[in-house]
Amino acid sequence: MIVLAIDTAGTGCFAALYDSDRDTVLGAAGADIGRGHAERLMEFVDAALEAAGMDLPDIDRIAVTIGPGSFTGIRVGVAAGRGLALALGVPAVGVSTLAALAADRPGPSLIAIDAKRDEVYWQRFAADGSAATPPAIASVEEARAIALGEGEALGGSAAALLRADAEAEADGVSIATVARLGARLDPEASQPKPLYLRGPDAKPQAGFAIRRA
Repeated sequence: MIVLAIDTAGTGCFAALYDSDRDTVLGAAGADIGRGHAERLMEFVDAALEAAGMDLPDIDRIAVTIGPGSFTGIRVGVAAGRGLALALGVPAVGVSTLAALAADRPGPSLIAIDAKRDEVYWQRFAADGSAATPPAIASVEEARAIALGEGEALGGSAAALLRADAEAEADGVSIATVARLGARLDPEASQPKPLYLRGPDAKPQAGFAIRRA
């Protein structure tokens, strides 16, 4: 199965083509652009397709990050994923950014993302990567108390805010991990829907153009 993975939930804007049968990323493109996801996303999709030597009709599934993260970026990515899936007649699935950060960690984990405004998005995961708690938002002070649990790895861009011994981690997720998770999800149970844990910070960006085959 060929999966087109899209991530616009943070400051980065990324796309990748992934072959689930070979567990191989065939082509990827993107950059940490800060803003302007709507204007750049399809450019990166085109570049990923070119790097993979493929075109839109070769895609069997769309996987897109649904947050938590940037309100505007999530809107852009989910809208693009849904639109492409509809145009191509293929299923689309939504991948949580918290789950993507937990997926590559051995053992139980607590994932915490810096939500700014002295707040943190957080969620606990079991050793197999399944969710142990629902995604939530908390103040940094509350999250520090949550992070006192023993026997679990701490990860995400807010890790260093919660524990003095935690290493600082970059913002964003691995587009390859998004693709792999997206290939495993059940499309009926994982349709893309924005995961907003608080209200919008900015107005939506302008629309984007869908590349024709």
